[in-house]
Amino acid sequence: MAETTFEVTSRAFARVSKILSAEEASALRVSVEGGGCSGFQYKYDLVEGPASDDLVLEGGTATVVVDPVSLPFLAGAQLDYVDDLMGQSFQIKNPNAQSSCGCGTSFSLL
Repeated sequence: MAETTFEVTSRAFARVSKILSAEEASALRVSVEGGGCSGFQYKYDLVEGPASDDLVLEGGTATVVVDPVSLPFLAGAQLDYVDDLMGQSFQIKNPNAQSSCGCGTSFSLL
């Protein structure tokens, strides 16, 4: 598989670890699907483990996986966890996104 610069912040790893400790899953899958108000949307799923061709990122007791189809859309992106006045959520800072919707889960490409 090609190398990627997809990153996960320590805040995101900490939140994934907390979520996984209360679930019967061992990883958070981050993927990209067609749809959403801007063309593509981010999807988060709790899964039992990585597939053989997934990118696997580990931090502490947390595991984040990305499938090879989604990976080109996430190259250079960063998964973060934000807790501010607007609420708590995972957010992806994606340099490939030309625009995104107000909620941050949908984007269009350059």
